[in-house]
Amino acid sequence: MKINANEISALIKEQIKNYHAKIDSSDVGTVVTVGDGIALIYGLDQAMLGELLLFPNDVYGMVMNLEEGHVGAVLLGDDTLIKEGDTVKRTKQVMEVPVGDELLGRVVNALGQPIDGLGEIKTKKNRPIERIAPGVITRKSVNTPLETGITAIDAMTPIGRGQRELIIGDRQTGKTAIAIDAIINQKGKNVLCIYVAIGQKNSTVAQIVDKLKSHGAMEYTLVMAATASEPAPMLYVAPYAGCAMAEEWMEQGKDVLIIYDDLSKHAVAYRALSLLLKRSPGREAYPGDVFYLHSRLLERACKLSDEFGGGSITALPIVETQSGDISAYIPTNVISITDGQIFLTTDLFNAGQRPAIDSGLSVSRVGGAAQFKATKQVARSLKIDLASFLEMKSFSQFGSDLDKSTLAILKHGEVLLQVLRQEQYKVRSLSEQVFGLFIAKTNKLDELPIEEVGKTVEAAHQYVKNNHPNILKDIDNKKELSEETEKALNKAIDDFFQVNKK
Repeated sequence: MKINANEISALIKEQIKNYHAKIDSSDVGTVVTVGDGIALIYGLDQAMLGELLLFPNDVYGMVMNLEEGHVGAVLLGDDTLIKEGDTVKRTKQVMEVPVGDELLGRVVNALGQPIDGLGEIKTKKNRPIERIAPGVITRKSVNTPLETGITAIDAMTPIGRGQRELIIGDRQTGKTAIAIDAIINQKGKNVLCIYVAIGQKNSTVAQIVDKLKSHGAMEYTLVMAATASEPAPMLYVAPYAGCAMAEEWMEQGKDVLIIYDDLSKHAVAYRALSLLLKRSPGREAYPGDVFYLHSRLLERACKLSDEFGGGSITALPIVETQSGDISAYIPTNVISITDGQIFLTTDLFNAGQRPAIDSGLSVSRVGGAAQFKATKQVARSLKIDLASFLEMKSFSQFGSDLDKSTLAILKHGEVLLQVLRQEQYKVRSLSEQVFGLFIAKTNKLDELPIEEVGKTVEAAHQYVKNNHPNILKDIDNKKELSEETEKALNKAIDDFFQVNKK
């Protein structure tokens, strides 16, 4: 038998051609460089953007750069446990977090792992952290109020369920205080809450959890903490993970309130990652896609139409300004994404006004459609009255002899500021808010010394509550001021001033 060399070589070539290795080289890579929470990996040709990678010592990473020669990944753990030459494996799944009711009352990190020492959280489901926002057809217009319990907000810049309202101001002006009060006020209102702390101190988060517990708010709240001591990738992932958890509840037809505290630190964390991943910096050293960073997050907050369950996510992002500069890059980005902003100023805060809301720069582009009729009735002229007061105040500094009408506007403005003053953790019911603004409209408080206004409003409310409880119950139940209620309220206020005449 003659052996043909050509036939043998053709046979071997055919076998080599059809040979499949058990381990595909595209599923395993090698760490080229590692440091600052970033790893560059050679190999992994088939890796997806946002895919989870498994490093040695059970450290996970997430793919963020897909380049010709290598893959760039951010590490969701301790980068000192990884060294050059380590083997990296694909998980073939995008970044996911656990979701479900089991998370309520717990404190978790950006990966959904418990950090409160209360044991394991056994959830039945996971969701990807990134998702395309619901389309226009699946949405419904905002029509239900989300009560914050803060008179100044519910009256002037109302928030509806499914809205995105930005809380903006310098550091130490009470931004977080507003968010925490809004969570406390959701007790018994069928709203689940998520507080995402981005770049806060551990002690600050612990204090917030403590306050929520003492007010019985942790029962319906989940706290997610990506603290300042954690690597930048955890800070970057946190808001998306929180939003994924909120979406699970929204799709079950529930209403969710989510606080992002704060997106300035989130943008800084993303900038750090981008620069380390060699993405070219743009304005203020932020990468060009920093607008998309927040828009794809906040667009996921919405009110779903009834066919899709009618659930909602209301987002209250917080942004910190430098010296009140709302024209900076990140503030203008987030202002243009949201449906209004609550602007807090240092001047008002230092003057003792709490909350320190600037009524001129604060606006709600949606909430008015969801505002209770009773609040609308008493707060209709509130913004105009405060605007004319502030205008008169600036002019009155230059003149000494003022006419009666100017003095009246100045006095009424001071009274309104006193009525809008509110201590932290002391949320007000609808009837309390309506009563305060109603009594201010009667101008009876204008005759009192300014320092007595707050006490008088409280005393008058207590008097009506004790002697005419049906009036306040009527406001709380019907959510509007009928002619009879208005007459009864005027009569009760007259009686109070008659009784308390000195």
